[in-house]
Amino acid sequence: MKAKGGLILIALSVILFVAVFFSSYSGNDEVVPGVYTGVTFCGNTSAEAKLLIDSVKGYTNLFVILSGPVSNNETAMTEICEYAVNAGLHIIVFFGDLDSRVLALKNLEWRLSWIKMAKQKWGNKFLGVYYYDEPGGIYIDYKWNESTLFPSKMSLDDLTYDMVAKLYVSLFQRDNGFDFLEANYIDVFVSDYALYWFDYLAGYDVVLAQIGWNHTFAQDIALARGAATMQNKSWGVMITWKYRQPPYLDSAENIYKQMLDAYECGAKYITIFNYAEDMGNPYGIMTEEHFAALNCFWNEVVKNPKVVHGSIKAEAALVLPKNYGWGMRHPNDKIWGWWGPDEKSQQIWELSRALLKKYDLRLDIIYDDQEFQISNKYGNVYYWNHSLSMVQ
Repeated sequence: MKAKGGLILIALSVILFVAVFFSSYSGNDEVVPGVYTGVTFCGNTSAEAKLLIDSVKGYTNLFVILSGPVSNNETAMTEICEYAVNAGLHIIVFFGDLDSRVLALKNLEWRLSWIKMAKQKWGNKFLGVYYYDEPGGIYIDYKWNESTLFPSKMSLDDLTYDMVAKLYVSLFQRDNGFDFLEANYIDVFVSDYALYWFDYLAGYDVVLAQIGWNHTFAQDIALARGAATMQNKSWGVMITWKYRQPPYLDSAENIYKQMLDAYECGAKYITIFNYAEDMGNPYGIMTEEHFAALNCFWNEVVKNPKVVHGSIKAEAALVLPKNYGWGMRHPNDKIWGWWGPDEKSQQIWELSRALLKKYDLRLDIIYDDQEFQISNKYGNVYYWNHSLSMVQ
């Protein structure tokens, strides 16, 4: 155990050394345009936010204000955004609701005029609005009661995957907050851990795949990049908890590797979720080692022209059945939150494992949908019902 601890300290020392070396190396000052790297702020006050901004402003260009209390406080939201922009950072702000009918009931109408002000005042530093949170994951994990959503004459036996997919998309299309953001040319962001394809269909411009939760990293990349590629949207990652108790986040070394892989796979947004209710740290759940790894990533990767953004490209695609809203986190995962695995699930699971083993980060996972033609996007295309022998 002591030897292992010593190796970790040595590795972190190397990270710190490289970060300092590259930060002082004037030959790598150019950052790839349109790639955003940063952290989330989920605290309660502008003072806490400023503390975090001061800590990361030298090696990030993105600050995501993912705070419920701040989203209800116009003064704090403005103060934090002003401070972040003056520090040279781009901003994304969270609002849990923008439906004018709901805002009127909660005395939060200011949010709509504030968003217009933010776009006008901060221009391209204001990247957009993070709207709601984890819609696909919540939908698939919710314990649904069919009587709460469907007329008494309907039952689960009357439903199809196509019907539920249409319902999922329509839930957002009926939200006039989406209409407001689209009408004002504001990009709509969210992070999620399932159903990325359908988040895009629902109207999101950017989906950040939540990396962590002991999911298969390459599969999350395949699902997020595949959905964005086919639907002509942008994508990214949000590195979140690996554990449900302290230390919550993965090791600094592993997070650095995840950021590097995401960058080389073409992620436009790379963020670290920096919050837990019992964190007891004004800087969040990130440790000194995590900040050092982020510093190293910024200077060794983002500012290094020798590391090519998007150099790892998808060579193959696995095509799932249309509207097959299966979580794919394990063989017994739910479909649309309503059904357990069906007769296709095991076949898809085994085929996806084989393809991930063969292609790793060079695989995309997409859906069979006439609206989005595969055409010549991939060198090899495997449909869900292909035999495993085709992967050899």
